[in-house]
Amino acid sequence: MSQKTYLILNLHAHLPYIPASENGVLEENWFFEAVTESYIPLISMMQNLSDEGIKPALTFSLSPTLGAMLENEEMEKKLTKYVSNRLALCEKELETSKDQRISSVILMYRALYESAAETIAKYSGDLITPLKRLQHNGQIEIITTSATHAVMPLISRKESIRAQISLACDDYKDRFNRPAAGFWLPECAYDGRLEKELKLSDIKYFFLESRACSDSFPNSVFSAYRSKEDLNYFFRDSEASRRVWSADFGYPGNGVYREFYKDIGYDRDLEYLYPYTGTRIKSPTGLKYYRITEKGASLDKKEIYDYESAQIQAEKDARDFLNYLCAKSQKIYESRGIRPLINCCFDAELFGHWWFEGPEFLENVIRIIRKDRLPVQIVTPCEYLQIAGSLPCDSSPCVSSWGEKGYFDPWINDNNDFIYPKLYEVVSKTAKLADRHKNQDLSFVFKRALNQLAREVLLAQSSDWAFMIYVGPHGEYAKKRFNYHIDNAVNLIKEISERNIDEKKLLKLEKENFIFRNADFRIFCSDASF
Repeated sequence: MSQKTYLILNLHAHLPYIPASENGVLEENWFFEAVTESYIPLISMMQNLSDEGIKPALTFSLSPTLGAMLENEEMEKKLTKYVSNRLALCEKELETSKDQRISSVILMYRALYESAAETIAKYSGDLITPLKRLQHNGQIEIITTSATHAVMPLISRKESIRAQISLACDDYKDRFNRPAAGFWLPECAYDGRLEKELKLSDIKYFFLESRACSDSFPNSVFSAYRSKEDLNYFFRDSEASRRVWSADFGYPGNGVYREFYKDIGYDRDLEYLYPYTGTRIKSPTGLKYYRITEKGASLDKKEIYDYESAQIQAEKDARDFLNYLCAKSQKIYESRGIRPLINCCFDAELFGHWWFEGPEFLENVIRIIRKDRLPVQIVTPCEYLQIAGSLPCDSSPCVSSWGEKGYFDPWINDNNDFIYPKLYEVVSKTAKLADRHKNQDLSFVFKRALNQLAREVLLAQSSDWAFMIYVGPHGEYAKKRFNYHIDNAVNLIKEISERNIDEKKLLKLEKENFIFRNADFRIFCSDASF
């Protein structure tokens, strides 16, 4: 029998902030799809396990931008309408379907959206409440990430790093009524400057990519460590994680699983879809009737999806994953004499949205460990730190990320490097304004303008804009959003410097981008002791 393996399963939930006033159906659908296909199924799965006396012990990192959208009343109304429209589309599709196999898939989707509607109604649209309850009951651990998911080594100035970290921690405390213990570094992007600011915000631990592990670490990625700043950190096991997330080398690429890219939104007449989608642009509806089939098969060669076969495969893959972990753990124990920690980190949207069967895979992993009494214990980071006691203190990790090539290529390259000079300029001017006005007795309007400036700078720093430009399909939208926030910041800097605030424009910005309600411009001060 293998030695006990400690397993951390960290699901990182993040979406860029989408203003509720924005009427871009495509952009809003990113949020609606993630909620209905990933977040609600994951919440339901964790609740069901908890109700049966099975502790999920998942770690769930929630970005402040996503948290703000989950709490936004206007987005909640639009989400309810989205689900209602999808249910109506399912009924229409059932009426027109002439293939019983496809009708069975439509019924599966109808059940998915009915479950979403019930969950939304149960919590009056507030999906933070069930997450908060699960954490309060000790079933999961929720952590935070930088305020607008900035790749912090690239935003350069310490004022920006401090603002992203401190505001995220304040936002977390406001939302969950407790301090954040852990911090997800966006894209696992690390350099040594970050630790001091994490320490100032009382963060206890953070996560790193396995590439950050230098040769001086005695047990490589299979342990946690304590830094010189007295922070704990965990290395993501990229090999184990890849088995779960990779469509090329992992489970999601199995031919029986649902095909993500063949959606009726690209096949049906746009006028037929318009009453349910609200757009005459070809875009995904969420209704996908086909399976991956053979690797490399073109979309027109896909075979009809069979949910029961996919369920069976999800259980097989869960067992294969656990067999792999046990074998790996035994090998590590025999060679190094330690009970290994295997830390798997994923985007939460993988489970349900990208990999439709992902939530079932996770649930099977948790259930099989208990049912078969496997020597694998899923733990949260705080639980592991209690079990491990004193951790080894080692040299600083290496500069790295979990992006392509291990550094920062996806977020700074020939296509998107225009972002950073603009960011550096507005941050420099914002810091000077913050320093100048931090001790002044300011009028209500003037202070609002400074606080909104801070919001616009933070929103411009989001990693999503650079990444979307890099991957291509939504690059123009990303450029538009980045320039929109930069232009807002530049205009506010001008008005503040000239002491001539346009209150009408300010009010409009506050309505569009009122994230971080307690944001204080002083977070950008050069002197931290404001």
